[in-house]
Amino acid sequence: MKMLTVFVSLFLLAAAEKQDLSGKMFTFPLTSNRHYVSLNPELENSNLTAVTVCLRAFSDLPRSQSLFSLELPSTHNAFLIFKPKHGAYKLHVEGQSMEFWGLPDELNAWNSLCATWNGKTGLGQLWVNGKPSVRKGFSRGGFLNGTPKIVLGQQQENYSGGFQGTQSFVGMLTDVHMWDSVLALDQIAKYSYGGQFQPGNVLNWSSLDFSKNGYVITECSKPTVELKHDN
Repeated sequence: MKMLTVFVSLFLLAAAEKQDLSGKMFTFPLTSNRHYVSLNPELENSNLTAVTVCLRAFSDLPRSQSLFSLELPSTHNAFLIFKPKHGAYKLHVEGQSMEFWGLPDELNAWNSLCATWNGKTGLGQLWVNGKPSVRKGFSRGGFLNGTPKIVLGQQQENYSGGFQGTQSFVGMLTDVHMWDSVLALDQIAKYSYGGQFQPGNVLNWSSLDFSKNGYVITECSKPTVELKHDN
């Protein structure tokens, strides 16, 4: 019995160990309301007055898809990056949302995306493949407070999940980072074009605590990123 207890303790310790996912990606092969990845951030209880999230996504679906979903106990869509349809992006902060048009959105290709929000000014902005959107204002003076639940592959309809297959992501995701600040423009450019950037201090792809649920595959692959403007 004692040996079993030691074995279980060692198993849980190994399961909780952070992993370096450099050169790897999550593949979501099917439309479903059951397949997703949960990410465990560095902070257990957040009080974020600014956020940057960057990721790379590859999909061939023109329908609505969730790219990054963060829920808080008291806030629905606390920080959500969503594609309502091909050619459009939507950023939600504290339940408020803005839609962005005219940004690159290639099917069957890697798209590098960064989303920023400054609670002091309320300004949010997207960067897709290095191209910036217009800045739009929402949730001015707001902040994200509470224990976050972060999910890739699904949109959380509530703090307990409530996933819908019609909003699920089908494709590949990689290089997911999150910061508790608005990332400097040169750092966003370096991320977008494959340069050396400062890793996220909330989520770091090179040291990630995560759990996979359902049919999600971790594969060794690296997106081809065209190097430009890497100062």
